[in-house]
Amino acid sequence: MKKEKLRGKDLVAIGYQDTAIRSLAMLLVGKGYKHTSKKEKLELLQQVAQQPKDYTQHTVLGPVAIKLLDEQAKVENYAFSDKPFTIYGANGIDESAKEQMKQAMSLPITADGALMPDAHYGYGLPIGGVLATKDAIIPYGVGVDIGCRMCLSIFDAQGSYIKDNTSQLKRIIQDNSRFGKTTFDDNKRNDAIFDRSEFKEIGLLRSLIDKAYQQIGSSGGGNHFVEFGWVEIKEANNDLNLPIGNYLALLSHSGSRGLGAKIANTYTNIAMKKRNLPKSTAHLSWLHMNEHEGQEYWIAMNLAGDYASACHHHIHRRIQKALGIKQLHQIENHHNFAWKEQLADGSAVFVHRKGATPAHKGAWGIIPGSMTAPAFIVRGLGNPQSINSASHGAGRAFSRRKAKESFTKKMLREVLKSNQVELIGAGLDEAPFAYKDIHTVMQAQQELVDIVAPFYPKIVRMDSGK
Repeated sequence: MKKEKLRGKDLVAIGYQDTAIRSLAMLLVGKGYKHTSKKEKLELLQQVAQQPKDYTQHTVLGPVAIKLLDEQAKVENYAFSDKPFTIYGANGIDESAKEQMKQAMSLPITADGALMPDAHYGYGLPIGGVLATKDAIIPYGVGVDIGCRMCLSIFDAQGSYIKDNTSQLKRIIQDNSRFGKTTFDDNKRNDAIFDRSEFKEIGLLRSLIDKAYQQIGSSGGGNHFVEFGWVEIKEANNDLNLPIGNYLALLSHSGSRGLGAKIANTYTNIAMKKRNLPKSTAHLSWLHMNEHEGQEYWIAMNLAGDYASACHHHIHRRIQKALGIKQLHQIENHHNFAWKEQLADGSAVFVHRKGATPAHKGAWGIIPGSMTAPAFIVRGLGNPQSINSASHGAGRAFSRRKAKESFTKKMLREVLKSNQVELIGAGLDEAPFAYKDIHTVMQAQQELVDIVAPFYPKIVRMDSGK
């Protein structure tokens, strides 16, 4: 009778979560207990997992017991402790996001933190979470869409150009933007980003250069968009140095596509294995900056951020060329990234802004609302309580699943019509009702940014999900 084979999932079920320890246990028990039944092997391995101290001198499984004790020591030696953090717009933030931020603040590497008024539940760090860490970086504190950013071009044309040329502008957006899995099939993708030495020096990046080349100039799915609208200049003396009036503008929101996602997931998995945190905080696993992997992630993250910026520049160059109208200003900012900065006390930290806009004194930023609500061009006030940060948008009030269950296509059509917005693509999960009121969010962060001018979306393109 053929013996039943011991499998990795059998060991996972009895507590062997670490892949390396699991492999070692299977190897040693296979050699030392060739004629023992699967049931007896599992019972023995379970005893070792539960009481490793009793098996450190075991002739066969001693090495497994020692490894298990080492892993336990990693968890036990971490000094988790509650630390205070500032919350902006607390009444509009769900408790799950606050609890996530509390967990992040308890990490031994955490120096400071804040929660922005658009905050909602995410993976690891909540969306809208700002976390300053000492000598370490958290890949999931940055997020999967590394360098996700806003980019706004203001053109030398009146806002009324949109109403007079709607069909032309819709065609320009459709011809010169791509979303989700759809990319450009021409070869107008040359960019200096692909000459960067990082693509040759780091194995992971070397394997991703073809994907990055294919996706340059395209946008992701979900809440990413390319849209025409107008910027309203209300005062003669303004930071944009533009006369009073409405100006044609193009606003885009997207990140680093497949390149950033692969970097995030790869280094998160490495961090999780190295730190061995409890399950509740596993996605907040960090890489020390004196570790090889930490340095690699830092280099890869910065490359992904520059790639995200290059994607926006391709979009805006294509559309500006098709439009044939002079560009007056271009403003842009990251909001899924980590920066090396200093806190108010002078201490050096790595500031993770996962769905948060840098708002240092005088810094330009763009905070969008929804497909029918205005975005705002802002200048940072440099508030140390928020770690020089502000919200990255209105923030979700409904999850994607809940939005699809709660709203109808008729409701979406009606709100688009009432706001005179033309929509290309997008599903109910991105309906305006799914988002918080941007005016309430901006009201909650008057201490963080000054509003320079609003942008009103009028022709919006998003991923159709098809």
